[in-house]
Amino acid sequence: MEETEIQKQINMLRELQQLDSETQRIRTERRQFEGELNELQADFDRIQVMADQLTREMETLEAERRELDQALVQERENVEKAEDRLPSIKTQKEYVAVLKEVDTAKKLTKEIEDRITQKNAEINAVEGDKQEKDAELAAQTERMSERKNALEKAMSEYDSALTDYKDARKKLLDKIPASLRRRYQMLLDRRGTAVVEVRQGTCLGCNMQLPPQVFNKLHRGDEVETCPHCNRLVYLEQTAT
Repeated sequence: MEETEIQKQINMLRELQQLDSETQRIRTERRQFEGELNELQADFDRIQVMADQLTREMETLEAERRELDQALVQERENVEKAEDRLPSIKTQKEYVAVLKEVDTAKKLTKEIEDRITQKNAEINAVEGDKQEKDAELAAQTERMSERKNALEKAMSEYDSALTDYKDARKKLLDKIPASLRRRYQMLLDRRGTAVVEVRQGTCLGCNMQLPPQVFNKLHRGDEVETCPHCNRLVYLEQTAT
């Protein structure tokens, strides 16, 4: 049986709704993929910031250790110089003074050695953290590289599909009367679905029974009917004869 003009309009609206539904699904999934990509990048950036911070901390500690090493060399030289002077000292007073100088220099040397030992422990701890963070960064880079390619490919395919749907939607809209387009869009915005089937006299949009007169008009198919309860555009599924 040949389609009536009303049936054609309903079928075009159903096709339009399917396009809009697919478009919304694709946009939702694309946003999810984009969000996942952003999360991967955010995790990478977070780890990178910590790794960079540890690198700077290592550089600071190593610079401090170099200064201590230089100070230790200087104090050891001071001890040697003072001890070398002892055999040539003539007076007891000067001898005691030099011995005190040697003792002070040795104490300072010991303090510097202790500080170097502590500094080395700090460096080793930070170096361990840095190695751990570098390994974490490398693993995140690998995960990101693999997943990023898949996500970007999927989003590219989604973009292509969205372009196709947009073109198909425009062609459909051009064939649908303006007043019907406006009703459809208003219902879609308010209800989420604009066109629903009536089955056994019940609107599948709101699950309410249609009044007999509306159901009869729907059977006649003289115009596009709406559900008096939810205002959605309704149709009867055509059966083959």
